[in-house]
Amino acid sequence: MPIADLFPTFRPGLVLHHDDDLCVIDKPYGMATHAPSPDRPNDAVGRLAAWLRERGEDPYLGVHQRLDRDTSGVLLFTRRTSANPSIARQFEGRTVKKGYVAALRGKLPPDGVLTHDLAEEHGGTMRVVPRGERGGRTVKAITRFRVLRREGGRLLVACFPETGRTHQIRVQLAAVGAPIVGDVLYGGPPHGRLMLHASTLDLVHPSGRKVHFEAPIPPELEAWVRGIEEQPLADVGDIERRIRAAAERRYGVFHGGFTDCLRIVNGGGDGLPGVAVDVYGEWLLVHLGAEVPEEARERVLDAAAKLGARGVYLKVRPKDSSRLGEGRHEALAPPHAVRGEDAPPFFVVHELGVPFEVRLGEGMSTGLFLDQRENRRRVRELSTGARVLNLFAYTGAFSVVAAQGGAKGSVTVDVATGALAWAERNLDRVGADRQAHVVVRADALRWLKNDGRAGGQFDLAILDPPSFATTKTSRFSAGDDYAELAASVLARLAPGGRLLACTNHRGTSKQRFRRSLHEAARVAKRAVAQMKDLPDPTDFPADPGQEPHLKSVLVTLR
Repeated sequence: MPIADLFPTFRPGLVLHHDDDLCVIDKPYGMATHAPSPDRPNDAVGRLAAWLRERGEDPYLGVHQRLDRDTSGVLLFTRRTSANPSIARQFEGRTVKKGYVAALRGKLPPDGVLTHDLAEEHGGTMRVVPRGERGGRTVKAITRFRVLRREGGRLLVACFPETGRTHQIRVQLAAVGAPIVGDVLYGGPPHGRLMLHASTLDLVHPSGRKVHFEAPIPPELEAWVRGIEEQPLADVGDIERRIRAAAERRYGVFHGGFTDCLRIVNGGGDGLPGVAVDVYGEWLLVHLGAEVPEEARERVLDAAAKLGARGVYLKVRPKDSSRLGEGRHEALAPPHAVRGEDAPPFFVVHELGVPFEVRLGEGMSTGLFLDQRENRRRVRELSTGARVLNLFAYTGAFSVVAAQGGAKGSVTVDVATGALAWAERNLDRVGADRQAHVVVRADALRWLKNDGRAGGQFDLAILDPPSFATTKTSRFSAGDDYAELAASVLARLAPGGRLLACTNHRGTSKQRFRRSLHEAARVAKRAVAQMKDLPDPTDFPADPGQEPHLKSVLVTLR
């Protein structure tokens, strides 16, 4: 089974019902009803229509309901226009009966009815309006509920909304002190997903008969209520299921452009704490954190080996890899595949159509930081006619996309001879003019002081230093020294220039990072027109309740 089978157009097992009039699916969480943008095609409508085309069927889908991206469950579409009137009347007339199941923490009686007045807040959230409060537009929300399972303060609850208000079940349960797990918007405990599932749908088929559709309760809801989700690495089959479910959520990355290198599991954000799994062409790379017990490691590797890759590589991440002795690298990063066959020593993968050379069996890094994909997309878009500075450049990936985007020229600075030779190969592979795109071997900190003195040299700079770095002539800590470094870079930008500033330093919050950049602008005496937080890459979800490890800000000068 090839690795591409991890990202099917649509899994037939998700189709609950399919006839000439209706198609009903069990939508996974993480899949939008409609595509949020053309370059993020992980949506039910687009994927289901493509699947119908593959089967030689008319791809028409009439949309009469929607589920939030993070809510799973029953989602109905019409298959021809003649079915639309009867289905539309039922949804608009609220005669369709909907059932949901939620996992939550709190206290509820065995059954009951929730009745509240709701008002919309700024940003589309809802709130319960206290009795006696005057002013503003309110709507009434009514939800019946029944407790299905109770394990201490953990509940599995069936909910039946009698009205159809935005976030109705979520805000009403939160209002009675029983917020849904994963619903941090309404005070629920953090989790990798929103534990809300559309379980049943009852209506009248366009043919006139009553029909009932039901989507099985996802195993993670049951597991959370029973308290067994805290052991996610106990069974090979369950690990494989979780990896495949995470890969389902990466469909938009894999199919959103010619991309065959991406992350399919990112630790607790995908329900596998301490485990990350990357795709590089036909091979998988498994990262295991120090918190993963020794006895669980083989189970993770066995599960990865079932996914269709030609081979599986391993990197064991110590708590502090920056201070790792050279002698331990091979023990923590074996040079050969630990399952299946070896990859070539160097081979080429593609990210949004751009080729990059990678290696899987030499040291802790591969030559390409996958979490920077969206930032590379931005640099490519911003580089037309620009003079680009790429500091701490490693293998030059940002310089490559700048050249692809039509940059006038670039300067690529790094201290490692091997990394720069790699960068040169990457630049040659895309046909970059090597006189315009210059590679410089230097300590970036010293280069800024000595060789980069003239102001206004660059229109775009990329600053993504390691969290800690020590050379013969300098020492850098992102937590202490980022502002000073950023000031030196801002001083080299032309009016209207941009700085893409990034850090992976886990001790630096988004708020602290922005403060350091404001301080950098003050020290450099540069006026900032805009400071924009950039969204997290979709294949690197943060651990529940935590900030993402990568912080990225685009600073635009006046």
